[in-house]
Amino acid sequence: MKTIASGPRARPAPVTGRSASTAEGSPPAGDTIRAAAAEALGTFILVLAITSTAVAVTLARPLAGAPYGSLAVPVAGGLALAVLVAGLGPVSGAHLNPAVTLALAANRRLSWICVPGYLIAQFAGAIAAAATTWALYGNQARTQAGLAAPYPAAGVGAPRVFVAEAIVTFILVLVITSVTTGSTIPPAAAAAAIGSALAAAIFISGPLTGAGVNPARALGPMILTGRFTDWWAYLAAPVIGGTLAVTAHQHLLHTSSSPQANGPAADGPAPT
Repeated sequence: MKTIASGPRARPAPVTGRSASTAEGSPPAGDTIRAAAAEALGTFILVLAITSTAVAVTLARPLAGAPYGSLAVPVAGGLALAVLVAGLGPVSGAHLNPAVTLALAANRRLSWICVPGYLIAQFAGAIAAAATTWALYGNQARTQAGLAAPYPAAGVGAPRVFVAEAIVTFILVLVITSVTTGSTIPPAAAAAAIGSALAAAIFISGPLTGAGVNPARALGPMILTGRFTDWWAYLAAPVIGGTLAVTAHQHLLHTSSSPQANGPAADGPAPT
């Protein structure tokens, strides 16, 4: 989400405009509600795309012709994220991921005032998406496919889950921060890069952890299935990995000295 820096506090602004705030440190009430609604809707669509595709793979449900293969999951996630970044970025920044929201807030690129609404919206959207997948594919989606909740592969312990989830979220958030800071990258290219980063993250961690990469996407299906294998790793590791990514970009990779360098400043898609 684009922010306009002002000392230690920052106020959210739409990616295509210059200010969405009338009060220092917080957007107007209407904008806060719109942003939260966009986060809920966007997270719903993103998680639905991932969970419904993964459930279809597990149950071998064909769409047209042969059933999906495992390649469909990262493709579905990456495409959905790219489209949502382009479409919802101007409204909320299209975080769609608590790890992104908390990482930006921890590095003063997002006002903490916005954080509770964003997090509630993201988790609500993810739970609704898991419920929708359950409704669409029937009880087998829950009993046989676990609503696509991520879980460790055989022989993979919680420490490896934690490390893998932290690494792939670091990669995703580093790409997000890199392509949305500055104005040299066209919005369409930035959205494509962010979607591709998520697809790569799923490719990397999928065989090990089921590719959470997003606490809302991981815990939403877990809540409805009642299976919480290593849930703390899927919650904490993305937050730590995302925070490290924003910190690394801010202190090691970002070269601009302009005031707006303190936030993802660009007239393009905001973090996802």
